[in-house]
Amino acid sequence: GRVFCAGADLRSKMPADVTGEDFAGARGSHEGPDAARQHFYHGFTKLHRDISLIRKPTIAMINGPAVGAGMDMALHCDIRVGSEKTRFIAYHNAGQIIENGGSYYLPKMVGLGRALEFAYTGELSAERAYEWGILNHLVASEKLEETTRELCEKIIARPPLVQWVSKRVMRAALDSTLETTMVLTSNAGGILQNSADATEARRAFVEKRKGRFKGA
Repeated sequence: GRVFCAGADLRSKMPADVTGEDFAGARGSHEGPDAARQHFYHGFTKLHRDISLIRKPTIAMINGPAVGAGMDMALHCDIRVGSEKTRFIAYHNAGQIIENGGSYYLPKMVGLGRALEFAYTGELSAERAYEWGILNHLVASEKLEETTRELCEKIIARPPLVQWVSKRVMRAALDSTLETTMVLTSNAGGILQNSADATEARRAFVEKRKGRFKGA
């Protein structure tokens, strides 16, 4: 497709007072504002949060504009790959702030000043997103899928248990102190040392072959 995610359909004729009933992620609800917030959180916001908790590595291949919730979805992923067609667009057209985790990740990724600049202006080009560190890779659009697949192959070739633990520790480190993170890595390293994947990794290195990992 031409876009990664086009965001909500703001031209929809569905009345706001019934969307809470027909679409759990909608803002409106005939049941009142508290019910609307619950609908939105459990039907939409929680879905975005769960992306960051997935055990496997997640890659957002952003083939065009990532608008509103689509931008948040990409930010929850571990890695983002984009092309010259990639754009990040906030919620301004819906009269909303950056939410669904975007306001959490953006300042940590790019710093407060840049995050606020985007929050104020509402649009970010592919080049600026790469410069700021939101995009891990910026490639020509015709190379986007190839680059993403090559990255997947590199990841698949590595011990999955190491990737899972690394993901958990580094995401926890976003809200931890240096001391806490060092304790976490020390404990995790001790556990991994005796795992089947670690044994296979060492054996494969000595035997100069590819490892056969099972995630255990």
